[in-house]
Amino acid sequence: MAAPVRAMTDAERWYRERYTQSPERDVLFSTISGEEVEPLYTADHLPEDPDAAIGLPGQYPYTRGVYPSMYRGRLWTMRQFAGFGTAEETNERFRYLLEHGQGGLSTAFDMPSLMGHDSDHVLSEGEVGREGVAIDTIDDMETLFGGIPLGEVSTSMTINAPAAIMLAFYVVAAERKDVPPEQLAGTIQTDILKEYIAQKEWCFPVDPAMRVVTDMIEFCSRRMPRWHPVSISGYHIREAGSTAQQELAFTLKDGFTYVERAIERGLDVDDFAPRLSFFFNAHIDFFEEIAKYRAARRI
Repeated sequence: MAAPVRAMTDAERWYRERYTQSPERDVLFSTISGEEVEPLYTADHLPEDPDAAIGLPGQYPYTRGVYPSMYRGRLWTMRQFAGFGTAEETNERFRYLLEHGQGGLSTAFDMPSLMGHDSDHVLSEGEVGREGVAIDTIDDMETLFGGIPLGEVSTSMTINAPAAIMLAFYVVAAERKDVPPEQLAGTIQTDILKEYIAQKEWCFPVDPAMRVVTDMIEFCSRRMPRWHPVSISGYHIREAGSTAQQELAFTLKDGFTYVERAIERGLDVDDFAPRLSFFFNAHIDFFEEIAKYRAARRI
């Protein structure tokens, strides 16, 4: 049986009469994604059972968050994206940030490094150290993290096509400080499917690139339990012009694909999936963005 229609309150009736007389009545208001915004929202816009629809934080299906207290209990890790021209300059910046209370490091590489080129490659001319740090060798990586306790800090590295090389550099640099891979914590982006969709920084065709990504997931699941081998990224897709719905759809499909490839490799999903992280955009349409994040968690 259909639910009874709620009677309009006097205040709502007054509003509706005034609104229909206003010059805005024929103007379409919408979010950046093109979703129409009603002039007024009331209890009639809620689902019949809102508690069942969204649940509680910390409870399956985690629509409102994976922890009961969410960010009241523990803030997210705050990292300033940093990468100056040389490893020496960036190391100085990293140490400054840590000394002033930053909880983790976030590494910005220059364009040649992002594209897998050495600094002396002909295509690197004019771009070396221009928008981030140039890292060509293990020695560069050692210099970048010199004097930093790699077993105690969390490091993020924003790099995709050559991610396996950079992670190998990082592991060896840590081993030279007697820090085994098992102690290293952090994230490397490695989201190559997003590169073909939006950011366009790739080195190999899709299939070989996916094989390397799966290799990394396998290595990290066995040797680096504190490391996130892929940060599945919707941010770049949104910045390339997608709507909120498209950002979610493409990003989650990318994530499903990484999971499928790893399962095909013979990995147990529970051994690697908990360390696949996500990276979404946050635009100014407050409620649409909340809905987007809740939908992402639920899916």
